[in-house]
Amino acid sequence: MNDLEKLARTKMPFGKHAGTVLIDLPENYVVWFHSKGFPEGEIGRLLGLLYEIKLNGLEYLVQRLRF
Repeated sequence: MNDLEKLARTKMPFGKHAGTVLIDLPENYVVWFHSKGFPEGEIGRLLGLLYEIKLNGLEYLVQRLRF
């Protein structure tokens, strides 16, 4: 599975929005992570990618990959 597919299918494993598919996370939550620092590991890497996608209005690229 590539990273865009992971954003469309992976659920946030912790925090206020635990259980929410990454692409569905509110933009302000992703921006908050960006300002505080993304967690380590794959989830942090995916959140960083998600930040760039949301910043540039490219969510449609991920939405079409949903189940």
